[in-house]
Amino acid sequence: MVQVHKRPLPAQSRLWSHVTQGDFIDGYAVESALSPRDAAKIGLSMPGWADALMTLRNRLVKPFGLKTEVSEAGEHAIFPVEYEGADELIIGTNDTHLNFRICIRQEAGHIHMATWVHCNNTLGHIYLMLVTPFHVLIVRNGLRRIARAR
Repeated sequence: MVQVHKRPLPAQSRLWSHVTQGDFIDGYAVESALSPRDAAKIGLSMPGWADALMTLRNRLVKPFGLKTEVSEAGEHAIFPVEYEGADELIIGTNDTHLNFRICIRQEAGHIHMATWVHCNNTLGHIYLMLVTPFHVLIVRNGLRRIARAR
C-alpha cells in the first residue's frame, strides 16, 4: 500500500517566500523519482469525483465573482506556472478572495506537494474552511497516483 506522509515542504523551496503569518500551508510527500513536471501531470489530473466537485464549486461561486473559467494557459488558467526548475514546479493564481500556489518538489527520492493559501478577505477564509477537507482528499489521492507511477 502506498504511504502518503504529512511532511513540511523542504526549506529550500521557493514557495516559502510567499508565506506570511496566518497563511495556510500544508505539505505531503511520497517516494517517487518522477520530475516535478511529470508528477504534476499525474497528481493534478482530477479523478471523476474531484471533477464533479469542481463543477459544483464553479456553479456555487460564480455569483460571488470568483474565477470559474478554466483553460490550460493564459489569463484564465487555473494553474498557471509561476516557476519551473529541474527540482520544483510552482503553479497557482491570485483571485479576489484568496491567492494560492501549489508546489511540487523533487528532493531525495520524494515528491513533495504543498499548497499555500493567503486569504484576501472574509470570503477567502470561509472558502478555505469549506474546501480544506476536500483539498486534503484530492492531494492525498494525487500523491498516491504519483507513487504508483514510479
